[in-house]
Amino acid sequence: MRRPAIYISMKKTFTDQMSRQVAVDFPPRRIVSLVPSQTELLYALGLAEEVVGITKFCVRPESWFRTKSRVGGTKQVNLQKVAELQPDLIIGNKEENTREQIEALAARFPVWMSDVHGLGSAIGMIRSLGGVAARETEAEALAAEIGRRFQQLEEELRGQSPIRAAYFIWRNPFMVSASGTFIDAMMQQAGLDNVFAHLSRYPEISLEELAAAQPQAILLSSEPYPFREKHMEGFRRACPESAIKLVNGEFFSWFGSRLLDAPAYFRALRGGLDG
Repeated sequence: MRRPAIYISMKKTFTDQMSRQVAVDFPPRRIVSLVPSQTELLYALGLAEEVVGITKFCVRPESWFRTKSRVGGTKQVNLQKVAELQPDLIIGNKEENTREQIEALAARFPVWMSDVHGLGSAIGMIRSLGGVAARETEAEALAAEIGRRFQQLEEELRGQSPIRAAYFIWRNPFMVSASGTFIDAMMQQAGLDNVFAHLSRYPEISLEELAAAQPQAILLSSEPYPFREKHMEGFRRACPESAIKLVNGEFFSWFGSRLLDAPAYFRALRGGLDG
């Protein structure tokens, strides 16, 4: 008769990216992820058995989206559903989750928070989360390869003039990504100069303000608002000289393992704009 597996755990304290001390039963065996990009990262780190709960926006990988328990949205977490899963580790993010809900969860469970602003903090998050989840080797390999690919892209773009671009995340009202966002940091990595970098976060703008900014390229993201070709005409009238592109928002805003393929996507996008 085969004996059941016996797991030996111990309390271990980690510092998250918000400088909070988080005591975890290590290694964690029941993980709930409240952030889509970090859910995909946990998959890449080989935590299929450990992850027991995700949000309704955690669509990657598709197999997890179909089979894992869902605990609501990133900003509307169902606290009762989380509690029913009895997590020994919850993974959240400062921007994507609400402070009130995170504090309510942290009063009952270990909650590790990320705070990502650019490529460096994203790579740091991958390494740190790998340590918390007992996947240090896998996380280090992934982080190193992401760094290598972005370094190669930076070398290729060196000496080329950046392309002035506007990045739209919403319509009715129109909203763009400005300074202080991960999207803006990724635009810089892609050799794009954000024409609204003088503004902060996600400001509303008018088409008149867009025309005055004179972008060479207008990027319409697939998320959070799903821009389509039918939305291009208004931008063409406002900026007839600008190139207008539909872009995959996951490569600009997901800060987990998706970064592995982002340099290739940025390279192709930049090549199309140069052409």
